[in-house]
Amino acid sequence: MPVSDFSFTFLGTGTSAGIPVITCDCDVCNSDDPRDKRLRCSVCVRFTDEDGQKRVVLIDASPDLRQQVLKEQLTRCDAILFTHNHVDHTFGLDDTRMFNVSMQQPMDIYAERHTLDHLARVFQHVFESHKNVNDSFVANLVPNELTVDTALDLHGVLFTPIRLLHGRLPIVGFRIDVPGGPSLAYCTDVSSIPPESWPQLLKLDTLVLDMLRFRHHPTHLTLDQAIEIAEQVGAKQTYFTHMTHCVGHEKTDAGLPESIHLAYDGLSI
Repeated sequence: MPVSDFSFTFLGTGTSAGIPVITCDCDVCNSDDPRDKRLRCSVCVRFTDEDGQKRVVLIDASPDLRQQVLKEQLTRCDAILFTHNHVDHTFGLDDTRMFNVSMQQPMDIYAERHTLDHLARVFQHVFESHKNVNDSFVANLVPNELTVDTALDLHGVLFTPIRLLHGRLPIVGFRIDVPGGPSLAYCTDVSSIPPESWPQLLKLDTLVLDMLRFRHHPTHLTLDQAIEIAEQVGAKQTYFTHMTHCVGHEKTDAGLPESIHLAYDGLSI
């Protein structure tokens, strides 16, 4: 039986401050539109594997992970893939210990070496638990190193790391391929795409792309830049994510080309 019931859910679509932003009184932060409430960026891939087992793979673990997991009623997590080492993409890692309890097994995490080293340093109480003064309840995680352009087969779905640039910081996005099914690329925190990465963005059903705001930013795409890349990629549909509080959902989405939309928290595709 092939992989089935594939879905891709936006757990958070906001920038590092989230929306509403603390102390802010702008129109978007005060909006009644639920699509303007944005937790920090992460996504959830759900599917049923060839043996009929339901699977869950997260991309990034935001500081809002607990709230996101409760909202989506996730009861398992088979793996977490990390795009890079920034706080808004990693600081929910401690909350994964409850998945260890419910599943009664360790959890695999996947990242490039510099991100794994960062996690080992920041979460020393997890990765070097033998040094803790008290016998602490910590996550049981198995680190695995990613290699760009080398596909990772997780229970029948292929996740291929794509080299992206977040300012001067090399990070990864992920191309996700379901054999005989949809293809999707998740590219958050992007300011530019290296030439060698473009082949991984060909023949996509869905592109998810960083779009921070309207004016220039040194480490993220603007609206105009994101539209230009989306049109070059030519996916059947494109969703923008990692948006700040100057981007009101209804007005901005209405002005986009037909196949491009703003994502929002809880959207499943």
